Amino acid sequence: MKKLNLLVLRSFAGPMLVTFLISLFVLIMQFLWKYIDDLVGKGLEWYIIVKLMVYVSITLVPLALPLSLLLSSIMTFGNLAEHFELTAFKSAGVSLQRVMRPLVITAFLISGAAFIFSNYILPIANLKMNALLYDVRQQKPALLIQEGIFYNGIDGYSIKIGKKEDDGQTLRNIMIYDHTTHMGNTKVVMADRGRMAMSDDERYLILNLFKGYSYEEKESRPGRNSHPMMRTEFEEETIRMDLSSFKMTRTNEQLFRDNYQMLNLKQLSYSSDSIERKMIERKVKFYRVLVPTYNLDSASTLNLKEVAFKEKKFIDNFPRDRRVSITTNALYAARNIRSMTDDTFREIDTKSRTLARHNIEWQRKFTLSFACLILFLLVRL
Repeated sequence: MKKLNLLVLRSFAGPMLVTFLISLFVLIMQFLWKYIDDLVGKGLEWYIIVKLMVYVSITLVPLALPLSLLLSSIMTFGNLAEHFELTAFKSAGVSLQRVMRPLVITAFLISGAAFIFSNYILPIANLKMNALLYDVRQQKPALLIQEGIFYNGIDGYSIKIGKKEDDGQTLRNIMIYDHTTHMGNTKVVMADRGRMAMSDDERYLILNLFKGYSYEEKESRPGRNSHPMMRTEFEEETIRMDLSSFKMTRTNEQLFRDNYQMLNLKQLSYSSDSIERKMIERKVKFYRVLVPTYNLDSASTLNLKEVAFKEKKFIDNFPRDRRVSITTNALYAARNIRSMTDDTFREIDTKSRTLARHNIEWQRKFTLSFACLILFLLVRL
């Protein structure tokens, strides 16, 4: 019987691994297709891409694992039937239930491991992936200066070149607007040719300009409407442009930790209880502020209704000289009540939606395990 178990498990392990990797690959391609514009052209280091793909792969396991379990089960029994091995088992007096027993135990073990994965590993992977993906999407595109087009990617500068030589460093007909003083287009540098290079630490772009002019508009003197301009001719000039904004910065992961996708079952239960408590406190606060402020107790409301029914116009019960002020105050109070009510309902609705997402995520912790079992049991049906 041990040989039978090993035969079935070996027949199952190969298709399981292959279908899991294929499913995971297809899902990763879908992710890349969705975020291709945020990843391409930003000069990201290879290890950043690898790290992001690892986190994405982990977060896609809940989608790939049940599908691979279903396909591998079908392929396993299909291969056994195709090679008449199931027929041999039956002729030897071994029932189909006995043949499937090791796979059933394996499916239960996979379901238990899937639950542990969803509760403890998946929240951490979601946290890492979302934080890294946010940083990647905020990253500026890589430095790419094209011919005949103003490039504004470097903070404080606008650069235009007429031609770039084949070496990628020699430039012709250069025009640079310097906005580092935040005074507008007050300084422009023009040169016949130049050469650009990165500093050793890649923090600065160094432009060595040759045979050019610098035009700078100075501030006007007090009492004068003239705007003096200084023109400088140079044979060689060096400009260092700060590229610190192109360096990828990592966001503190604590900013994403409270999201419902980054919590396990215990944390989700605690967070849901906190949200429900805040909703109750908000409703109580709304009632305690609204009723005493505007005297909206049941007795006054009942008396108001009786007077309104007895008289054609409620305002006629007051002196003429006070009707305008009473009407104005009533309108002001009604607007305040409506504003308070709308704000309270809007806040409660937001918290209700958040609470629903927490409850859905709590149930989702179990869906991976149940999905593995259900899709495996479909094979028996």
